[in-house]
Parts: sequence; structure tokens; C-alpha cells
Amino acid sequence: MTACLFPEARARHRGGPGRLLRAAALAAAALLVSACGPGEEPPGRSARAQPVAPDPAIVAALAAEPLDGGAAVDAEPAAAREALRPGRGDKLASIAMRTFVYAAPERRAARLGYLRAGAIVERAAAPSGDDGCPGGWYAVHPRGFVCVGRGASLDLGHDVVAATPAGPRRGEPYPYRYVVSRKPPPHLYVHLPSEAEQRRVEGRSRSQGTPAWSRRDEALLGEPDPLTPFFASRRDLPKPFGAAEKVRFPAHRGRARADSAFGLISTFAWNGRRFGLTTELDLIPIDRTSAVTPTAMRGVEVKTEGTPAFVMHHGVRTLKPDASGELRPDGWAPRRSGWVLTGKTAAGGAYVETDAGAWIPASALRVARLGRDFWGHAARGRKWIDISIELQMLVAYEGTRPVFATLVSTGRGELGDPATTSATVQGTFFIREKHVTATMDGDDLSETSVDLRDVPYVQYFHNSYALHGVYWHDAFGKVRSSGCVNLAPADAAWLFAWTDPPVPEGWHAAFNDKGGTLVFIHA
Repeated sequence: MTACLFPEARARHRGGPGRLLRAAALAAAALLVSACGPGEEPPGRSARAQPVAPDPAIVAALAAEPLDGGAAVDAEPAAAREALRPGRGDKLASIAMRTFVYAAPERRAARLGYLRAGAIVERAAAPSGDDGCPGGWYAVHPRGFVCVGRGASLDLGHDVVAATPAGPRRGEPYPYRYVVSRKPPPHLYVHLPSEAEQRRVEGRSRSQGTPAWSRRDEALLGEPDPLTPFFASRRDLPKPFGAAEKVRFPAHRGRARADSAFGLISTFAWNGRRFGLTTELDLIPIDRTSAVTPTAMRGVEVKTEGTPAFVMHHGVRTLKPDASGELRPDGWAPRRSGWVLTGKTAAGGAYVETDAGAWIPASALRVARLGRDFWGHAARGRKWIDISIELQMLVAYEGTRPVFATLVSTGRGELGDPATTSATVQGTFFIREKHVTATMDGDDLSETSVDLRDVPYVQYFHNSYALHGVYWHDAFGKVRSSGCVNLAPADAAWLFAWTDPPVPEGWHAAFNDKGGTLVFIHA
């Protein structure tokens, strides 16, 4: 028997055929209700084996409508319509690394984005069909449809959900806590291991004492999280659909790749040692990694009329006028700090005024060259981004007004040919994909690291070129990447929230093939 599905077509004629079709619909609904009784497992646990049960409210609404050819035959029941829309408190859980959201209830439809394993979103009470999806297609908030099956479940107590105590901290510079593997890289444990298992797997017992680097890492990672019931039970971690699992031993899944880095959902203290939970649901010993040191780099929001600029040297003094108008030393301008210049100068242009009232030596500043409107975006008040490779600077605009600026790191090939060097591609593009985090590998990111997980706030604009945050270097203002536009995590988070397409709450990515915010990259 196929999955339970109410007929999409309703009788549109009064009398005769309408009565027969209506009676057939009611009979089919009654048969489906009897056939779709509760199984032994909760819904969604084995979605492919269980047909989709219709919502009782829909059946009741159908049964309540007259069969005498009255006006009610022409109107689709309100309960049936409402059951196909999110908003009644029903929810759906992602159990895959990527649970795609489609524009229509069929796999041929365009993909709007995806959910990450463990995410829970609002869904409709009843499915909108089962075309290519025996578990049924459910409308989700705020738009689109998700197939219940290998990638999604109606069971909010599913093991993948229970093993994912938190999602990414969207809006924060670092959505997860980040660590980089030491040599040799850490083992990937399938549960919190006993001391005997650690000795058997790693060939050594827990070391005594706390070395200085471990104390540093503890401070950077913060306090460990309390054990959830799932982890306290020491049950084996499930693997979300789509996560790699090449080898499996009783207590671990082999070692991580050399020179790898991870975003950690949580960390737990266990048997005098600390373990981190990766986004692919593996447990790694923290003492086999080094915690990432956050960068102090921050861009500047432009809230007044003016031109953004950045201090490029250490030891730069700020000045303020005294009662007589003479400029006197007042404080310090940190290296790479952002300022907004008013346009006023002093001492023959040697000093420039900022909107904060401080004056800074002009020679210490890298000043933005405000972009021109080549596409009519500014004239229409739309958002766009200007990136200068020579200045290593990004300026975000709303119409003709700059609203944000920061230093970036573009490709090491500088102004060379991207086809033959590691230069950043030049031209006009549109942001087409946005990911809260994404795994990127190869030396596109680093000279040494080959497996960097959960790169923050990735925004693709052309082929594999993207704007994204980095946690493995702090060289903003200098060329560094193999082609992408590298941003400090705080700046990447700001841009991610500002650009189009928006990523709905609870989603991990959003796509827009027609293009979102314009990106102009030039010399």
C-alpha cells in the first residue's frame, strides 16, 4: 500500500459526479485511517516502512461536509488547509548533515537551503504529498518542504537529536568552539571512553598534572558543559546521514585526518579528561588539540557621513584639541582599528579628524576609496559590497552610503590571473549560497591544514569563491588566501546577517540561484 495521502483534487461540480467523488473521498479516507494505525515505533523512526496517517482533523472536516451538492462541496475544508501549513505547534527534526528544503513537495523542485543534524523546525500537521518520499513531504517554517525519511524525522526524541545538545551560536563571531589537531591527531571516540578503553586505544593512561598549554586551552574553551542524559548513559553516538564513517571499532572510529580542525558543539569533563563533541557527532580528547585564539580584528560600522579608514601601524597616538584649539596627545589608536573620517584636516593635512572627535596622523591610515555605482544599485538604494584587492578592504553600502568597512585577506596571487595563480577573481557577482558553517578542505584555506571543519559564515558568489570567516590566521589587511575573501569572524558574522539571501532561523543554509547581494571585486 502507498503512503496515506488525501486526494488533492476536490469535486468542483454540484450534484451527480460531485456526490460520487465526495463519497469516494470519504470512503478512501476511512480506509486509510484504518490502514494507518499507530505502529510499534514512533512516527518518523522508520518512516519508509510506515505509511503517512492523515490528520484526524482533516478526516473530521471531510465527514462533516454535506454530500447533497451544496456550496460546502466547492470549499476546501478550513481544517484541511490549516493542517498543511506550519503554525500549529508541530515540529520536525533534521537527522542528516544536510536535510534539504525544497520549493515544492517533490525532489525535482529547486532547493531553498538545508537544515543541519539536530535542528528542530516548525512543520505542518499533515503531509502535502509523498511524491518520491514515502514518509511524506511536510511544509516547514517559513517556507518550503522537507521529506521525512533518512534526512528528517517526526520523532523529536531521535538519537541524533538527543546527541546534539546545541546548534551553532548564530550571530556570534565563532558559531562553535574551535580547536586544531596536534600531532598525532586525536582519535574519534563513539562514546565517552572508560580509562581502560583510552589505554587500549591510545596506548597510554591519562597523563598526570596539567601542562601550561592545557591551562591556556581550558581558559579559551570556557567551562565544560553539564553531561546530558544521553552522554551520561555512555551510549554510542549515532552518525547523521551524510556524515563520513570509513572505519568503526568498538570504542572509536579511527583517527582524525592530520592537520584537521573542528568546530565543537559542546565539551564534557569525563574521568579527569575533557572531550569535545564535533558537528559530525564524534568525541575527541581536547588534550590532543589546541584551542583557537580569537582575533581582536573588528570592522567599523559607519553611522555618520564620512569615509572609513584603518590604522595600519603600532604605537599610533590620537590627539584632541585643547582649550586653545591646539592638538594634544590624548590616547592610542590600536593597530587595525577602524575609524570614520569627517573630511576635516589639520597641520596641512598631516592630521585627520574622526567622527569620534579624535585626530589621527594621516600617514598611519589606510583610507577607503569609496566605490562608484556601475549597476544602478546605489541609485535604487539597494545593498552592495565593494572589495579592493590593492587596499585589502571591503566596504558595504546601502545605496550610495557606506555602512560598514573592514580589512580582508584576498588571494596570494594579488592581481594575477585566477586561472593560473591563487588570485581572487575580479568582476561583478551576486551571493548565491549562504552557509552558517561549511567544511572546506585543501590548501584553498591554509598552507598546512587540509581538513578544516565548520568554516564560519560562508557566502559563495562565484564557483568556489566565497566570503567567509577564518579561525586559522590573523593576517587581515594582507593577501593570504588561495582565492577566497577571508574575513575576521566578527566581520563575517555581521555581513552574513546583513546580506541576501537571508537564512531563516533554524536553517543552516539558504540558496538563491537568481542572486542575492551584489559583490564587486576590483583592483
